[in-house]
Amino acid sequence: MTANGAVIFGLLVIVGTLIARDLVALGIILAITLIFAFGSGRRIFGALLWAAAIVLPLALFMGLVWIGIVGRAPAEIVANVEGSRAAAAFYVTLICLRLFIIAFAIQAAFLHFHGWTPLRFVAGLTAPSMVKKLLVLTLSLIETILQSVDRARTALIAAGIITRRQSWRNLRHGWVLVQTVWLTVVTIAIGRTRDKWPVEHTLDRLDGALAHAVTRPSTVDFAWTALALAGAVTAFGMR
Repeated sequence: MTANGAVIFGLLVIVGTLIARDLVALGIILAITLIFAFGSGRRIFGALLWAAAIVLPLALFMGLVWIGIVGRAPAEIVANVEGSRAAAAFYVTLICLRLFIIAFAIQAAFLHFHGWTPLRFVAGLTAPSMVKKLLVLTLSLIETILQSVDRARTALIAAGIITRRQSWRNLRHGWVLVQTVWLTVVTIAIGRTRDKWPVEHTLDRLDGALAHAVTRPSTVDFAWTALALAGAVTAFGMR
């Protein structure tokens, strides 16, 4: 499978997820995504766990608000009807399942490219050179953010502002940590764009690294694309 095929499959799954209006349609999209994940030949438990971890906080919050407090779905509020907690629960389930499928589809695509570097994946995309360079440079800033979190946390622990473990002090000074991380990210990013990348000729090297990639779609791409398209069409027809 090529990078282009993975992107097209993911976009079709996302479109099908967004246009689905009931649990049956979403179940079909989820089944297709599971087939796609199993097609990687790797264990998918980690991908399922990651997607569930993304959805769980939203599910808890929406359940508290719509089921526990409001007690009816937004459509019932707009229609000015009495509503029920069952309708609110259906609404929460629909939203959370959509997010779960989207997150899982992204992780399933990663399973197909296990061992690939981000640079290799971006190089395989059919896109203008400038777009590819922007993607690579943006992805490189993710590591910058992670480094910033570690540096800010270490500095604040050394200063006695926060602690290593969960504590009331961490809750009170959480905004200080956010500000410190943001300032560290900005400082490192400016240093990279102004000094590091020009000195190392990063943009020129990217031109060479991204220029010789094979981007032609494969038969596997067409097969997965057809499956995702069938799921999106089915979800659209069940509206």
